[in-house]
Amino acid sequence: PAATSNLLKKSSEVNGLSKDVQKLLWKNKIRFTKADVVVKSLGLAGPNWKVKKLVDKEEDEVGLDGSHAADETNCKKVVDDSVDCSECPSTFPAAVNAEEACETDELRPSKKAKLVVDEKSSDEGEGATVLEKDNEKNSAETEPADNVLAEPDRSPKISNLKDATVLEKYNEKKSAETEPADDVHAEPDKSLKIHPREKMLIDFREKLYLAPLTTVGNLPFRRVCKTLGADVTCGEMAMCTNLLQGQASEWALLRRHSSEDLFGVQICGAYPDTIARTVELIEKECTVDFIDINMGCPIDIVVDKGAGSFLLTKPLRMKGIIQAASGTVDKPITVKVRTGYFGGKNRIDSLIADIGSWGATALTIHGRSRQQRYSKLADWDYIYQCAQKAPCTLQVLGNGDIFSYLDWNNRKTDCPELSTCMIARGALIKPWLFTEIKEQRHWDISSQERLNILKEYVRFGLEHWGSDKKGVETTRHFLLEWLSYACRYIPVGLLDVIPQRLNWRPPSYYGRDDLETLMASDSAADWIRISEMLLGKVPDGFTFAPKHKSNAYDRAENG
Repeated sequence: PAATSNLLKKSSEVNGLSKDVQKLLWKNKIRFTKADVVVKSLGLAGPNWKVKKLVDKEEDEVGLDGSHAADETNCKKVVDDSVDCSECPSTFPAAVNAEEACETDELRPSKKAKLVVDEKSSDEGEGATVLEKDNEKNSAETEPADNVLAEPDRSPKISNLKDATVLEKYNEKKSAETEPADDVHAEPDKSLKIHPREKMLIDFREKLYLAPLTTVGNLPFRRVCKTLGADVTCGEMAMCTNLLQGQASEWALLRRHSSEDLFGVQICGAYPDTIARTVELIEKECTVDFIDINMGCPIDIVVDKGAGSFLLTKPLRMKGIIQAASGTVDKPITVKVRTGYFGGKNRIDSLIADIGSWGATALTIHGRSRQQRYSKLADWDYIYQCAQKAPCTLQVLGNGDIFSYLDWNNRKTDCPELSTCMIARGALIKPWLFTEIKEQRHWDISSQERLNILKEYVRFGLEHWGSDKKGVETTRHFLLEWLSYACRYIPVGLLDVIPQRLNWRPPSYYGRDDLETLMASDSAADWIRISEMLLGKVPDGFTFAPKHKSNAYDRAENG
C-alpha cells in the first residue's frame, strides 16, 4: 500500500514503541474497544473476565513528584489471563466484526459520558465487577443523552496534565473507530461495514518465506536474507503479555526495516482476550502486512503457560483465539501449527476446514509434532493431506527440511495445493538458499563470499544495535548464535552426494583453504575467532554458550 511505503521511506526502521504509549501501557490506561467488544460478542467473556476501565480513581491520582496514590488493593495487572475456559460456552456464535458487535450490545455513551463516575458504583466498594456496573447503566438507557452529559463532572482529578493529554488523544482516535462523535445514539451505517471477504489478503503463492526464528531471526539477519532473495519476512515470536506490559525488549522484536516490503509479526498467547487486545494494539501502533499467531512452539516455558503447541490440545480455545483476532483487526491473520501435540496423533487434518472458517487467511504446517521436536524428518505426506483438505479460501504453507532448490521443487510438484514453503533452519545454515531456489542451481560458494555475507550482517547489526561498546557486543553475541548454525554447512565442492541433507551430521573435514576450515569448526572458540576478525578483540573473560545447540538435532529451536 502507498501509505505503508511512504512511512517506510521516512525511516529505515519502524515499529518502535513510543514513550507515551509505553507509559499508558505501564499505567493500564489504554482502552481496547474493538477487542473487548469482539470477545464479549463471541461469548468468551466468562465470569472472571473483566473489561479494562477507562478511569480508575485511585490510579489516576498522580502526585506532583509523579508517584501514584493507588491503593494496593486497587492496582490492576495490564494483562488479565484469568479467563476460565472451562466455564465458557462449548459453542461460540459466528464471528462478527467490531462494528456489528456494537449493534447487538447496548449503545455506549460518547467520550464525555464515559468519564462520568457514578457515585453509587464508587460507594459500593471495589469488589463490583465491570459487568455489574454496565447493568446499572442499562437501567438508564431510556434517559436522553443530554441528561447524561448535563450531569456535573464527577470524574477523578488527574494532576499530571501530560499523562491526561496523551491519554485523551490516544482514546479519541480509538473512539472514532467504533463510536459516532456527535450523536450518542446515532445508528451506524451498515453499508460501510467491512465484509470478511473484503479484508486485506496476502498472496503467498510462489513467494520465498523466511520463517520467524527465535533468537537468530533478528532484523540484521532478515536484511541479509532479503539481499539474498527472500520475499516474505516475519519478526521473531513475541509474547502477548510482555507486549501489553510495554516491555521495550519485546517490542524490539516487532521492528521492521524499510527493505522488508512484505513483513509480518508473530505473536504467542494463551487466551482469546489477550491475543485480541495485542493484535488491536499492533494494528494501531505498528506497520505490518499480516499478523501470525504461533500455535506450534514446543518450548517448555511457552507450553507450560498454555500457549504455543499446547493449544493443539484445546481446539475450542484455538477457535476462540482465531475468531477474536480476525474479528478485531482488518490485517490478515495467519496461524502456524505443528501436526499435533503427541507423536502419531496428528489432528490438524480434522481442524483445517474449520480454521479457514474461523477467520485465518493462511495456515503454516510444520511437519512434526511437539513431542518429536526435531528428532524426526518432517512428515510432508501429512502436510500434503492437509493441503488437499483445506478450503479454497485458506492458503496452506509447508514447513520442514527445505535445504536445496531440489527440495523446494519436489514439495511444490508433489502437492500443487501448497501455496509455498516456509524456510527456517535451512536459511540459518546457508542464507543463500533463497538465491539457489530463484536461480535453480547449487551455489558452490567460496569462503571469502561467505565472509562477505558475515561482514554485511555485522554492518547491519551495528546500524541496528549501535556502534558503541554495548552495540558491538550485542552484535557479536547474535553473530555467534548464527555461527553455531552456519558451521554445519558442507561446501558443494566437497560433497560426495549432492545436495546436503538437513538431518546429516556434518563430519569433520579440511576445507579448501584455512578460512573454510575455520568456518567448519563446531568449537565456540573458533566462532569467537571469526567474530574477532569482524568486530575486534573480545573483552577479558568473555565466554559464549549457544542458546540453541547446533549439534542437538532433537532440541527445540523455534516455533
